[in-house]
Amino acid sequence: MSIPTAPERVTVVTVAHNSLAVLPAMLASLPRSAGTVIVDNASQDRAALAALAAEHGAQLIRNDDNLGFGAACNIGASESRTEFLFFLNPDARLAPGALEALVTAADNHPEASAFNPAITDGRGRPYFKRGSVLLPRAEKLPSGWPETDRELPVLTGAAFFVRRAAFEAAGGFDPEIFLYHEDDDLALRLKAGAGPLRFVRAAHVTHDAGNSTLRSPASAAFKAFHMGRSRVYATRKHGLPGAGCKAFTSALLQLLSPLTLLSARKRAKQAAFLRGIVSGLKHESSR
Repeated sequence: MSIPTAPERVTVVTVAHNSLAVLPAMLASLPRSAGTVIVDNASQDRAALAALAAEHGAQLIRNDDNLGFGAACNIGASESRTEFLFFLNPDARLAPGALEALVTAADNHPEASAFNPAITDGRGRPYFKRGSVLLPRAEKLPSGWPETDRELPVLTGAAFFVRRAAFEAAGGFDPEIFLYHEDDDLALRLKAGAGPLRFVRAAHVTHDAGNSTLRSPASAAFKAFHMGRSRVYATRKHGLPGAGCKAFTSALLQLLSPLTLLSARKRAKQAAFLRGIVSGLKHESSR
């Protein structure tokens, strides 16, 4: 029996929602030998998406409704039998050798459960998740990529590489979180139950953040609402005292800021964030 190559040990899972503008570049950056699962959260461009998936040999799973990012990731992961899962945003692209570097890091650090590559934004600037609202400020790391591979306090979901066994043991993404903070929540559960989180500097990924769906005021407001709602749920889930009230106060002050009031786009986005927090507080109080 031949030994599988590094890409053959990985299943890439991506979630699409009207993402056809960016998805072709992401799929083209993947090694052909890596398994790929596209989970479609009720996109409008179904025929074109099916043709794209067939062109790249990707498995396409359709959801009749938008189930949220984490729930869709769980559906895609359930189709995998490989050793590793790589949750990759549709507006991300792998540099050559990225998967190989991640697999090598996992082999060299069997104690670790999940990994982030070195991510740059669309302008070529280093992007690095330094901390989380679910963690104390004291655990926040300096800006910029670490100089060498190291343990991390939390991971970003834009390019989330994880051992499938650890992912399944942790129960996957929390489906109660529709969008935002689902990566923080999963990373902290993995760290507590399966092993450390690590940064892999030799693996490079470009992430054009915010471009995974069509950009519009309605889309921005939709995302902001779920960011607020998820903030309340996730902070309470992780036992942060007074987190809901703090989020409400912060959102209200941001909405009343002169910089926000002078911009119709910012007003709409911040108002939606506040509505999401209020919705989350009501939901949590009724549980």
